Amino acid sequence: MARTLNLHLKVWRQASANAKGYFQDIEAKDIPESASFLEMMDIINQRIITAGADPIAFDHDCREGICGMCSMVINGRAHGPEVSTTTCQLHMRKFHDGDTIWVEPFRAVAFPVIKDLAVDRTSFEKIQIAGGFISVRTGSVQDANALPISKEAADSSMDAAECIGCGACVAACPNASAMLFTSAKAGQLNMLPQGQPEKHRRVLGMVRAMDAAGFGNCSNHYECEGACPKDISVRWIAKMNRDYALATVHEAVIAPTGKGGGDGG
Repeated sequence: MARTLNLHLKVWRQASANAKGYFQDIEAKDIPESASFLEMMDIINQRIITAGADPIAFDHDCREGICGMCSMVINGRAHGPEVSTTTCQLHMRKFHDGDTIWVEPFRAVAFPVIKDLAVDRTSFEKIQIAGGFISVRTGSVQDANALPISKEAADSSMDAAECIGCGACVAACPNASAMLFTSAKAGQLNMLPQGQPEKHRRVLGMVRAMDAAGFGNCSNHYECEGACPKDISVRWIAKMNRDYALATVHEAVIAPTGKGGGDGG
């Protein structure tokens, strides 16, 4: 017979963006040890609905660790206690019978609370729109090796492309910095030959959009790397800083009337 847990939850409840929030005490009894954290939330919500009350609002989508929607701070850690694990992949067997679990939303000025545990991460989309793409048509898939790319560059680009944009880096950073997210999204394209023509415009646009959204600056705490469920390295921040410095010089000296674009060289 499957083992079950009896837990004490302290869940952040906030009716709307402008409402005052508070922690609600909820007894979570007979939770299957095999359930994921989100499945546990589903069970709790079904009981709340049956009792005629307002269920807990929280973000979720694929529940396979890919979409990055499951944004929760569990016992003070973004995505919970397991390293390299999203909330949807966190299982209740990682907790003990009788545990008290604190559940909060990601907290950052640029991530305003919508309701309960759901936050508005539109600011990430604004950073992406500012340059996180290649604007030319890339056509259909080319034959292998038609465009020479070193294995080192391809592997490095794929490492950055693993960022799922969940925002755990922001939630974990004492400055609510989005530099790990921004650097990964810019870096994955800047590593490839297809990304070179718009390299300067990309990094200038994305960094300025990041600053305009209200994210803090990096002060080398490395909490972002520790909280990232996809193990994105802080070395991407160092690369973005170098790319940004070069792009700033290019904009000021080589293409003063341009818009930060150019050959990316």
